[in-house]
Amino acid sequence: MKIENPPKFIADCHLGKLTKYLRIMGFDTLYFNTIDDNDLIELANSEDRIILTRDKGLHERTKAPTFYLDAIDNLKQLQELQREFGIKDYSLVPRCIVCNTELQKVQKSDIEAQLPPKVKKYFSEFEICPTCKRIYWHGDHYKRMIATIDSI
Repeated sequence: MKIENPPKFIADCHLGKLTKYLRIMGFDTLYFNTIDDNDLIELANSEDRIILTRDKGLHERTKAPTFYLDAIDNLKQLQELQREFGIKDYSLVPRCIVCNTELQKVQKSDIEAQLPPKVKKYFSEFEICPTCKRIYWHGDHYKRMIATIDSI
């Protein structure tokens, strides 16, 4: 069942790993290494995004649409987001973990020249980011991330 209007997030600078998980799950999640809190709040309000943060000062600011994460561990953070937003209830297109663009399926023959030899030999399904051209396959890193997501 696909639920309409999934939440859009901005993860603060301390939540880079969580950002990758949310993007793989398909959630539109912005992330900046550095950004002024006022700019972060303005962006969140203008784009109807929820700021995910571990910064109590930011969380307590008025007009800041935040969700405070108590947990430090990624799995526990994902569990908190599941309780609050039902993140596993959405069926979304995975996003690039680097630039947040929705991934597109791509034929192996179209990208074969760009693949490392072992990837070329052992994998047949691929996705590509149309923006940054990063290629994805379901290797060990992906499988570990999915196992973590499944465990929430």
